[in-house]
Amino acid sequence: MTATLNETLTLLLVEDDAGDAFLVEELLKQAEAPPRITWVRTLDETKARLGPEIQCVLVDLSLPDATGLEALEHVIHLAPHAAVLVLTGLRDAHVGVAAVQAGAQDYLVKQDVDARLLARAIRYAMERKRADLAQRRLVEAELTAKENARLENGLLPVPLLRNRGLRHSTRYLPGSGGRLAGDFLDTVQTPDGSIHVVVGDVCGHGPDEAALGVALRIAWRALVLAGQSGDLLLHTLDTLLRAERKAPEIFTTLCMTTIAPDLGSAQMRVVGHPPPVLVRDGHVQLVESAPSGPPLGIFPDAQWTVLDVPLGERWSMMLYTDGLIEAAVGGEMLGVDGLVDLVRLHGTIDIDRLIGDVGTLNDDLAAVVVGRGET
Repeated sequence: MTATLNETLTLLLVEDDAGDAFLVEELLKQAEAPPRITWVRTLDETKARLGPEIQCVLVDLSLPDATGLEALEHVIHLAPHAAVLVLTGLRDAHVGVAAVQAGAQDYLVKQDVDARLLARAIRYAMERKRADLAQRRLVEAELTAKENARLENGLLPVPLLRNRGLRHSTRYLPGSGGRLAGDFLDTVQTPDGSIHVVVGDVCGHGPDEAALGVALRIAWRALVLAGQSGDLLLHTLDTLLRAERKAPEIFTTLCMTTIAPDLGSAQMRVVGHPPPVLVRDGHVQLVESAPSGPPLGIFPDAQWTVLDVPLGERWSMMLYTDGLIEAAVGGEMLGVDGLVDLVRLHGTIDIDRLIGDVGTLNDDLAAVVVGRGET
């Protein structure tokens, strides 16, 4: 009876004995779909021939340049995505158990193998390897999800607010890739009644950038509570960024504002960041088309211009990251002008409606909306 393999495999046979290698090749020729076999005699040859196209490796434990589990461990290290079967003349149950514990999918004794058994063992080994890799990916995904959740919690603090006259809402959404970025936000009211808001964006995507965003957000909150403000605060954040970033090209943009205790005015610094949108007495505008100065992490002696913003009795203002204006609407990027047009169309800053209008976000979005009275 012929052996059965469900697919045409690319197989590497690591065997120093020419007679045993010939026997294996003859047995596998009887399969319904005989595999493509590459035969090597030593571990050094194995290193040269192992590539992503190899789906399964049959390895002897007695090679000229490696013996026992050492040979197996080298092969598993070289071919982490391939199924590995031990095919040896050594009939020892303890060695078989050790081989499987070391990562082999099966342990076969040459004297006991026929065509049917060998074909079935290869097929089962392939399925076990697929299951192992799927389980590993699942575990990695779960760990990534937990890490993302922990980082996201750090990026989304509970605002420290006492003023009930201020309307306040926040949103944080990951981009379409699902990867966390370094967008962050925070709101803190200090004992003098001033309300401090920050929205920032660490360039890049991934856990390192997200962790850096968390560090900057926590540092910003601590510095504000300690009484630092203005350029002194920004230079302190710049120093922290340079110390914590993984590469010298990493920079951070941010917008931070201090709203006066009477909610009638604000001082703002736009640090290489998109300008906030302000609705004041029914009129929609950008706070400032030009930034106060460059992003953090570029010029160590940077200066930032203070923007004095009168607010009045009825107003709302949105600080946001570029994930919002880089979203595509009608096949074109929204941009700051498009954002202003949408707010004019709505007649107010409704962050959920804006997100609904832009649809899928290509990049992360962090946004804070603050306001006083009805606008």
